[in-house]
Amino acid sequence: MKTSTKTLLALSLAAAFGGFAATAIREGLRTPAQAEPLPAASTPMTAALPAAVGNQTLPSLAPMLARVTPAVVSVHTKQRVRVSPFGSDPIFRRMFPELTQERINESLGSGVIVDAQRGLVLTNHHVIEGADAVSVTLADGRTLKADFIGSDADTDIAVMRIAADKLQALPLGDSNALRVGDFVVAVGNPFGIGQTVTSGIVSAVGRSGLRGLGFQNFIQTDASINPGNSGGALVNLNGELVGINTASFNPRGSMAGNIGLSFAIPTSLVRNVMNQLVATGEVRRGTLGLETQDLDARLAASLGVTDPRGAVVTRVFGGSAAATAGLRAGDVITAANGERVDGRDALRNFEGLQAVGSRVTLDVLRDGKPLKLTTTLREQPRALTGADLDERLAGATFAELPERLRQAGEQGVLVEAVARGSRAAQNGLQAGDRIVAASTGEFDDLPGFRAGFTRPPAQLVLRVVRGNQRGDLPMR
Repeated sequence: MKTSTKTLLALSLAAAFGGFAATAIREGLRTPAQAEPLPAASTPMTAALPAAVGNQTLPSLAPMLARVTPAVVSVHTKQRVRVSPFGSDPIFRRMFPELTQERINESLGSGVIVDAQRGLVLTNHHVIEGADAVSVTLADGRTLKADFIGSDADTDIAVMRIAADKLQALPLGDSNALRVGDFVVAVGNPFGIGQTVTSGIVSAVGRSGLRGLGFQNFIQTDASINPGNSGGALVNLNGELVGINTASFNPRGSMAGNIGLSFAIPTSLVRNVMNQLVATGEVRRGTLGLETQDLDARLAASLGVTDPRGAVVTRVFGGSAAATAGLRAGDVITAANGERVDGRDALRNFEGLQAVGSRVTLDVLRDGKPLKLTTTLREQPRALTGADLDERLAGATFAELPERLRQAGEQGVLVEAVARGSRAAQNGLQAGDRIVAASTGEFDDLPGFRAGFTRPPAQLVLRVVRGNQRGDLPMR
């Protein structure tokens, strides 16, 4: 082959696998890339390449994409919001209701058809969160109403259903088979400009520890994922769905353009969450039933541990999976099912990604000596009724904090609802309050909060965070 031909072939290969334009990504290091309301435009033109150079056929993603793109849809949401010149001040809003106006917020995202017969479409929870109406536009131009099936904020997965014929779905691939360096392609509707394809490689698998993004087990890729790509498809070169695009990060803001930090939810996680949402409309998670804290150098020395990493058990709840396994306060958990555990957050993330009934083997250090303990995870409580804890809390419902808040360093339990006129309401509790401490004892989460009411306290005082204010509420 002549030198000029070799050079042209090398350039063509680069164009096929790496030649994609850097585009702006959403500002902020800690928030997922959100779908934004931007006007749709016609499909961008693509440069024409020769089918072959000399006797060498050029590699192309076109045949694979011809099968993939019909299964990727644009997701359009509408949300009615009431706005007032007085903001959220309830007094002035009641005094001057005529100044409050209704506005329709619209946004665009992406989705993937994963079951053509049932019309099931996957997208991100944050794409459809709070929407009053959702529609999807297929690659062939048809726009259809979408019915909400269920969503899970802590993994950012949502499932919808559309009714139409001649749908094309993507098969779910094995994301566990992905390796760093594998080629992947992202398909979605970034910035509302129309269906767009970007390519790259897998930069990392099993990525976690990203603040504010719930339970995490991300595929990291340098394929551009921008606002509007959220909920779109990440596929391998066989055209199989290996991930749902969810976020891109850029510490310098949108002016810096794409910096190759994009994340997708792997199908190994998507499949389990989707099946639960379709079957019941909600996700049930397993839990060990314990509280832990990070292992620091001081604790490590006192516990006879040479490597200061792991989650130190501080409390084991009676009747829990941890109690069945024989865990004790002072044990240090260093791995779960072979997955390294560096601290409390890593263990909580592992638990949150496991289904109820999952078998778990823990690597534990007890008095500096290693041992393995095995147990079966039990269901994590979703909510507690105040009357079941203490009659002074009657009328309130308590729930776990959203995992994105926990990843951001917040702790406590959420007041999910308060019945009007109830005893909890008379005591001053409001829906949306976050309880961070109580006279019943220390707690990190819902099981810990419940454990404090084993014996009814003579005095019950809750430390509440409401908006930017913090205060103590005595319950009478």
